[in-house]
Amino acid sequence: MTIEQPIPRSIRVSAAVITDSAGRLLVVRKAGTTAFMQPGGKPEPGESAAETLSRELAEEVGIRVPAGDLRPLGEFTAAAANEPGFVVVADVFGADIGNQEPIAAAEIAELRWITRADADALEIAPLAREYFLPS
Repeated sequence: MTIEQPIPRSIRVSAAVITDSAGRLLVVRKAGTTAFMQPGGKPEPGESAAETLSRELAEEVGIRVPAGDLRPLGEFTAAAANEPGFVVVADVFGADIGNQEPIAAAEIAELRWITRADADALEIAPLAREYFLPS
């Protein structure tokens, strides 16, 4: 007799891969949480994945990137950082922010530019840690 594992509940999000000229990845930490993750968030009704990310970047880090300028990188799944028993299913996009400087806004408590070495000293969300940390 086999015991079936429960199917994890999923949370749909859009997330950004934003790197600076030094190749570091932008990560954010939401207020009341401990894990750093890529900027992004959950869709509002009727939004496409790119529209969601464009809105979230403006709200969370003050960066303006039109939905049409985001580069689709694919769909990725990982354990949710802040919701035990859930997985995130993320539509991930590359975003070129030019000379815009991200700032912590809305629910974002902190933002950092990190390398893989920096990540060893931080709690990094599984999605970013497994797929997008720079080499």
